[in-house]
Amino acid sequence: MRNLWIFINRYSTFFLFILFFAVSFILIINNNSFQRASALNSSNEIIGRAYEKIDYFKAYIDLNETNLTLAHENAALRALLKSSNYDNEVTSRTIRDTSLQPRYSYIEARVINNSVNQKNNYLTVNRGSRHGIKKGMGVISSNGVVGIVLNVSPNFATIQSLLHSDTKISASLSKSEAFGSLVWGQNAVDPQYAVLKDIPNHVEVAKGEQVVTSGYSLFPSGVIIGQVEETGILSGSSFLDIKIKLNNDFSTLRYVYIVTDKLSEEKKKLEEQNSENG
Repeated sequence: MRNLWIFINRYSTFFLFILFFAVSFILIINNNSFQRASALNSSNEIIGRAYEKIDYFKAYIDLNETNLTLAHENAALRALLKSSNYDNEVTSRTIRDTSLQPRYSYIEARVINNSVNQKNNYLTVNRGSRHGIKKGMGVISSNGVVGIVLNVSPNFATIQSLLHSDTKISASLSKSEAFGSLVWGQNAVDPQYAVLKDIPNHVEVAKGEQVVTSGYSLFPSGVIIGQVEETGILSGSSFLDIKIKLNNDFSTLRYVYIVTDKLSEEKKKLEEQNSENG
């Protein structure tokens, strides 16, 4: 306390100046409308800018939650797309029952680990078996195909990336609808490109033509994969290999969607009978 009194006494002149200045300022503002308006405008500007900075900070803090909410909404919207339904139409003489039934649904997930520069690349996401994830499910993002679920634990799943030597996706050209297999293994040096194989060489292919999923494998038809970059690669006398620039930038993936196919088990069991009968 003694030191406090010594400090106040030493700087008493300064404190008196501040006091008199504040009193004078208040009197001027209270007795002059112009100065009062100017002071209020200035204070509002300062407070407004302070609130703006605070809001930017809060928005940054809440960014992850906002992204998660948007990803959840996108998953719900994807399930409403026409390509996510199947036609359950039955016609028998004069009786016709027509309805579109949902075939695909989507589970949003956040990427928590990722690689792009290996021969065989993988991702890890923060969703697992307790969220409905199973091995073999397809994985997409808002920009296209990502890969296939490889292993699952209760809370996490690893994904075999499209950038993997063993990944093969059934894909088709958007104009001719000719389909083949999209692979990355032969081109395993650049994460931006893959190869669409087994396209008959009589098919006309244009540079820039979109390449999409065919609907014959784990993904709904029409999911974008990339664009034709180079068309003149011959793999043999009857087929073309087409260089594809991938639509996804795998180095910046943050959110993905795991595709749930309602009819996958039925389709798989039926196709297994072909091997048994063969």
